[in-house]
Amino acid sequence: MKNLKNVSLLIFLSLLLLNCKSEKKVQNFSAITDAYFNDKNELDPLGATQNGQTQFNDKLVFEMTDSHRKKQAAFYDKYENELTTVDTTSLSAEEKNSYEIIKWEVSIGKDLLKYDTNLMPIQQFWGTNLTLGQFAGGTSAQPFKTEKDYRNFLKRMDLFAVWMDSAMVYMKKGIDKGVVLPKALTVKVIPQFESMVTPNVEDNLFYSSLKLFPKEITIEKQDALKKEYIAVIREKLEPQFKKMATFLKDEYLPASRTTSGIGSLPKGQELYKVYTKYWTTTDKTPEAIHELGLSEVARIKAEMEKVKEQVGFKGTINEFFEHVRTKPELMNFKKPEDVIANFERIYAVIKPNVDKLFSLQPKSPFEIKRTEAFREASASAEYNQGAADGSRPGVFYVPIPDVKTYNCYSDEDLFLHEAIPGHHFQISLQQENKELPDFRKFNWFGAYGEGWALYTESLGKELGLYTDPYQYFGMLGAEMHRAVRLVVDTGIHTKGWTREQAIKYSLDNEAESEAGITAEIERYMAIPGQALSYKNGQLKILELRKKAQDKMGDQFDIKVFHQKILESGVMPLALLEKKINNWIATGK
Repeated sequence: MKNLKNVSLLIFLSLLLLNCKSEKKVQNFSAITDAYFNDKNELDPLGATQNGQTQFNDKLVFEMTDSHRKKQAAFYDKYENELTTVDTTSLSAEEKNSYEIIKWEVSIGKDLLKYDTNLMPIQQFWGTNLTLGQFAGGTSAQPFKTEKDYRNFLKRMDLFAVWMDSAMVYMKKGIDKGVVLPKALTVKVIPQFESMVTPNVEDNLFYSSLKLFPKEITIEKQDALKKEYIAVIREKLEPQFKKMATFLKDEYLPASRTTSGIGSLPKGQELYKVYTKYWTTTDKTPEAIHELGLSEVARIKAEMEKVKEQVGFKGTINEFFEHVRTKPELMNFKKPEDVIANFERIYAVIKPNVDKLFSLQPKSPFEIKRTEAFREASASAEYNQGAADGSRPGVFYVPIPDVKTYNCYSDEDLFLHEAIPGHHFQISLQQENKELPDFRKFNWFGAYGEGWALYTESLGKELGLYTDPYQYFGMLGAEMHRAVRLVVDTGIHTKGWTREQAIKYSLDNEAESEAGITAEIERYMAIPGQALSYKNGQLKILELRKKAQDKMGDQFDIKVFHQKILESGVMPLALLEKKINNWIATGK
C-alpha cells in the first residue's frame, strides 16, 4: 500500500511538473510572438510607421544591401530555432494559428533570400522612395504633431539621401548581372524623381509638412525646423534626386531589358514560383493558375453577354466594352470633388444594409480622399489602413488624374472592395482584435486580404447596390479584371508574353481604358505574382461559404460565417480552410 502511495505521489508530481513545463512553454510562446513583432518592425521601420509603431519613426533601413539581407537571414534562423522549443500541444487554437503563421513566413522568407531581388530596389509602383513621398505629404502615416515628430522625419530625410546612393550601387550590380527593370518601367520611374526637384522649395513635396504645423509648436521652433528642412531638401535630397534621374536616363535605361517578365532573368522562372507561393499561400503551379484564369475569363464573359443583352446593345462583346469605356453618361464629372462625392453617395446607400450581413464591424473611422498629386498618374485606387488606436482613420484613396475621362461604371464595386466591407472592415477588425498578438494585428497575406475584398464585391445587391446594369457590369468587369490577371501575370513571367501581348489580351477581355490597362500590366511587371492573390483567395472563400451552406442547412448564418472569416485576421488559405471546417463540424 505504501508503495502504491509513493507511485501515486510520483505520478502526481510528474503531472504537476509537466503542467508547469507546459505553462512555461505557453508563456515562452507569447514572448516569442512579442519579440517576433519587434524584430520584424526593426527590419521594416517604414512598415512599422504605417502600422502605428512610433518607436521606429526616425529609422530607415537600406533594404537592398548585403548587410541588411544578412540581418534578415539571421532573423529567419532565429525564429526557426525558437519554434522548435514550443510544445504545440499546449497552445490554444489561436496560438496554433500564430505558430503556423510564423513558420510559414520564415520558410517563404528564406526562400526569397536565395534570389537577387535586391538588385532592383526601385520601380514605379511601390517601394521606399514612393512610401517616403507619401509620408512627406504630411497627411499619411508619418505623424507631424510635435517637434519630435518633425525631427524624426528630418532624420529619415537625411537617411533617404544616402539610401539613394545605395540604391544606385545595387542597381549597377544589377546591370552587371543582367538583373534590371524592363525599359517600359524605367521610363516611368524617371519622372517620379525629376518631379521631386522644384524651383521654389515651398513647392517641394518634402516641404509639405511645414505647411501643417500644429499650434503646439511655437513660431520660433517652426522657424528653426523650416531652416533645417530647407537645408536638407536643397543640399541633400534635391542633388540626389537629380543624380538618380541622370543615372536612370544615362546608365540604367540603356541597360534596361526589352523583355517584360522576370522569367527571362537568371533563375527568374524559379523565383516566380516562389512569388506565386508567397502571394497565393498555396502550392499551385503557375501553369495551373494560368489555366484557372482562362476558365474564369470564359465563365465571366458569358455573364457579361447577359448584361449586354439586358441593356439592348446589338454589337459584339468587344464593341460593348468600347461602348462602356466611352459612354458619356459614365464620364460626366466636372471636377475631382464630384468623383469623391459619388463615393460618399455609395457609402450612404450601403450603410443601412451592412447590419444585415455583418454583426462584427470595426470601430475605426474611415475617410475617402483623392490620391496625392505626386503619385496620382501611375496609382491605382487603394486603401491605407488607419492607426490601431483610432487616431488616424483608414483612407480610401482615389486617383483622378483627369476628371474629364474618369469613368464611374465600376465605382460601386470599387467602393465595396477598397472600403466597406472590403479592406476597411478586414484590416480594421484585425487591428482592433485584442485576442491577437501584435504581429498578427498588423500582418498581411495577399491571398486572404485581397481574396476577402474581391469576395465582398459579390455582396453588392444585398447591400443595395448594382441596381443600374452598368454598375453590375462594373462588378463583372472587376471580377474579369482579376481573372485576366491570372492569365497575363503568368503569361508575362513564365510564358514570355510581351507587355504589348498582355495589354492586347486585357483589352480583348475587359472594358477598362487602354491607359488603365497599360498601368495595370506595368504593375504586374513590377511586382510579379501579386496579381494572383485576389482570385485564389476569393474562390477559396466562396468555396467555403458554399460548403458551410450545404453542410449546415438551416443552421447556416451569413453573419456568423463572415465573423468566422474575419475574426482571426489574415492567414494562409490552408489555415483559413481548417478554421472554417472546424466551425462547420461543431456548428458553433
